[in-house]
Amino acid sequence: MTMNNARTATLLMYCPDQPGVVAAVTDFLARHGANVIDLDQHVDRVEGVFFMRVKWELDGFALTPEAFEQAFSEAIAKGFEASWQLHHDPNPIRMAIFVSKIPHCLYDLLSRWQSGEWRVDIPLIISNHDTLRPVAEQFGVPYYHFPITAETKAEQEAREIELLQAHDIELVALARYMQVVSPQLIQAFPERIINIHHSSLPAFAGAKPYHAAHARGVKIIGATSHYVTEDLDAGPIIDQGVTHITHRDTVQDLIRKGQDLEKIVLARGIWAHLQRQTLVYQNRTIVFG
Repeated sequence: MTMNNARTATLLMYCPDQPGVVAAVTDFLARHGANVIDLDQHVDRVEGVFFMRVKWELDGFALTPEAFEQAFSEAIAKGFEASWQLHHDPNPIRMAIFVSKIPHCLYDLLSRWQSGEWRVDIPLIISNHDTLRPVAEQFGVPYYHFPITAETKAEQEAREIELLQAHDIELVALARYMQVVSPQLIQAFPERIINIHHSSLPAFAGAKPYHAAHARGVKIIGATSHYVTEDLDAGPIIDQGVTHITHRDTVQDLIRKGQDLEKIVLARGIWAHLQRQTLVYQNRTIVFG
């Protein structure tokens, strides 16, 4: 497999919908030597908001990130009242994984990393249990155990934040991490913590949601990946998936199908973030193709 290692930059922005935005942005980039290789846009007619993602090659581009910030703010952002972010990605994104006792999502993420499918670094795994340490050791990733109780939660999360910052972590993946993430961790990594949960919430809460779903005779189960906010399991959605259930499916079939979905949907959500395809607006995520 041949991979394109050209250095690129990606601009994500939104502003009030108005004529001339695309022309102004692409003209700005062209005047500074950019070779645009991807452009996607969307207009929310109800809200009157314009969204855009532009990606270009950095070879031959005249502006450093610092110079871009000043020039783009003056030439484009102020006039169009735009909110924007620029991503230069010369190095892989550094991602930490949080886990508890359930291994299927952890195995999937580590396999995608180890195989080279994802251009990402995983310098550490954090857990509130020691159960999955052998998995981390199998893949050669350092594993940090932070036991958490109601009394120690704030102190332990402060230590976790310190560890994440010491390793320059840019993205946190909650791979079936069975702890409610506190506001202090969310505020340290805004729109950079991705969680996965099954569709049985909130209808079938508790320790055995698939058992409860089976008893109710559900015909569809699913999974949702989303950015974590202080509203539990209600952050901006990145990806979702469903599969059908029949009366022939046992509880174990539901668990197997559900876990397959959780792996895929979490991976798709992380992939979209790694590709700089996500832009959060209010409590929605625009996911560019």
